Order: sequence, then C-alpha cells, then structure tokens
Amino acid sequence: QVEFQPMPLAVKADAPWKTLKEFAENCRANPGKVKMANSGTGSATHLASIAMAEAMGCDVIHLPVGVKRRNATVLSGEADAANGPLTAVLNLKRAGKLRLLAVPSAKRNPLIPDVPTATEEGYPVEFDLFRSVSVPKGTPKAIKDKLYMAMEKAANSGAFQSLASKKGFTIALMRLDEFDAMLAQEDAKVARIMKGAGLYQSKSK
Repeated sequence: QVEFQPMPLAVKADAPWKTLKEFAENCRANPGKVKMANSGTGSATHLASIAMAEAMGCDVIHLPVGVKRRNATVLSGEADAANGPLTAVLNLKRAGKLRLLAVPSAKRNPLIPDVPTATEEGYPVEFDLFRSVSVPKGTPKAIKDKLYMAMEKAANSGAFQSLASKKGFTIALMRLDEFDAMLAQEDAKVARIMKGAGLYQSKSK
C-alpha cells in the first residue's frame, strides 16, 4: 500500500443539511427519494454510498453517473449527495462549493479536521479508498524489497509529502504481509456489501 484517503459524503454548500444526522433524518423521512451519485455500479464510491446508507438506515436511489460527472451531478442538484475520494472534493470544499458532512473512516482526516467521522455522528461505518503498487505473481522477494525501499524513499521526500497535502491523500506505506492481511479484511467487507446490494456473483466451479 502507498496511500489511502477517506471518501466523505459531500452535498452542495447551500444544501439544507448541515450535519450527517440531518441528512440521515431527511433520508429516513423520504424513503426512495434521496439520490446519491457514484462513479459507476460496483465502484468504490458506489459501495461507500451503499455502506453509508445502510448505516443510516436509509433507502436511497443510487445514480451511476461516471467519475467526471459525479461532483457535477451534486453541484447541479441532479443528485443530493455523493461519496467521493478526498482528492476529488478537497478543492471544491476549499472553494466553498461543497460541504463535507462526514467521513466513513476510523478517525478524522488532518486535511479536513472540521469534518467528523460517520461514527461520531452516530452511524458506525468505515470505507476508505487505498492505492497500492502491484507486481506479477512470483516476483522474487529481493525485487519486491528493493521496490519497497524505493517507495519508502519517495514517501519520505518533501516533494511527495507536499503533493499529498495539496491533493488530499495520506501517505501510508504498508509492507506486503501487512497489506495482505488488511486486503483480506477489506475483501470480506466488500463482499458483504455487494451481497447485500445484490451485486455479488460467486465464481462458477
């Protein structure tokens, strides 16, 4: 793993909901009417929205509008909200165009310390986005170790750390054994969400 970032629930800056609790109350009062945009069916943003809606006890409409239109759909009012990577919404928050109600993360993000976690608001859910570097199966350990050392050197550079703060991602290097264990937990979580949403298909024998 190289980095991770939260996927905050974003609404228009002038939306009537100031908190996640207010948004959830509105959702429950209007089942099947609130629209949440995502990058595509089965995408990370879609699964994050499903997980948050489940935690809030809400029946919402999921709109698969694509990566490029996800934020625009919220800004235009076509959708009420959307979960998206912090890198995709940070500048819009800074520009005063989007309000971030909460992050489905274990703790607040230092780049947006004013945004609470969903758990703080009473809806325990965690669904972060992470990125990693992959190599072909069977790659010798010596090569993987050398690659990790190069990644570690880059991660500790001032230029990369500055880029992370500017763009909105958190540097979080993780060695292969740690990453494998974390990935197994994430796979199980994603499978549960997908099964609940009717998106999961088991491999045929």
